[in-house]
Amino acid sequence: MDVILQPLFQVIHIALGIYKWIVIIYVVMSWLVAFGVVNRSNQFVNMVGDFTARLTEPALAPIKRFVPTISGIDLSPLILLLVIFFLQGVIQRAFLIGY
Repeated sequence: MDVILQPLFQVIHIALGIYKWIVIIYVVMSWLVAFGVVNRSNQFVNMVGDFTARLTEPALAPIKRFVPTISGIDLSPLILLLVIFFLQGVIQRAFLIGY
């Protein structure tokens, strides 16, 4: 059973790491658009913003229902990142993945 579970949890750990970076890119892109540094009419900016929003919104939507926006700041990406860090830590401790 360990032959199957350890590689499976390694793949999950790597997928969580990739998803963590997608959430970070989503947050940075939203800040850049909000502060007028980049323009959503640019095709590349629009494509990256749409891609990251489509990947992160399914995970962020349930969090947004419970966590209110505080002074215009959405804390749901922070909570999602904390959950990802927690899950990665559990996987590392349980299966001694050396990342």
